[in-house]
Amino acid sequence: MKIPLFFKSLLLSIPVGVTFFDCVGYVARVEGISMQPALNPDGSPATDYVFLSRWAVRNMDVERGDVISLVSPKDPGQKIIKRIVGLQGDVISTLGYKVPYVKVPEGHCWIEGDHTGNSLDSNSFGPVSLGLITARATQIVWPPSRWQTLHSQIPKTRHPISLGKSTNSTSSSNGGGGSNQTLQAQERSS
Repeated sequence: MKIPLFFKSLLLSIPVGVTFFDCVGYVARVEGISMQPALNPDGSPATDYVFLSRWAVRNMDVERGDVISLVSPKDPGQKIIKRIVGLQGDVISTLGYKVPYVKVPEGHCWIEGDHTGNSLDSNSFGPVSLGLITARATQIVWPPSRWQTLHSQIPKTRHPISLGKSTNSTSSSNGGGGSNQTLQAQERSS
């Protein structure tokens, strides 16, 4: 029995597509205001869509200022998007955390939303394991008027007090993926 060319192509394209989304990256919608002004700026009628590169974090090679997607420490069924403010060994001045200063432990990072005070981030739940990071946001891909590369920069008022050693740690790979993702810019509830 001869299999039509369409079905052969379909059988080949599904594994290739799944591999691409799982290893290289995917596009996700960003909801909420906690990453303003970098994402979903005030007055923008449309929500931002970003390209999330899984390849960029395959070795947990992240830097201060990177905008990352990660599994929420509060709700493992949800992915959130935040900026890395501190890496292992850094001393961070917190904003409303249990203690005024935190030294980020090995294998962890300190994440914050750009919209200070309107973000559910490390100031609420503390340092985050690097193993929760799933991807790095590299570009805004929609709407067309906002096409741009997301640069690794920390807001001027949020630099670490003291920098730890800048070593990259490796961790096990992150599982699961898909092309139809929505990221929560988790906001602090009043």
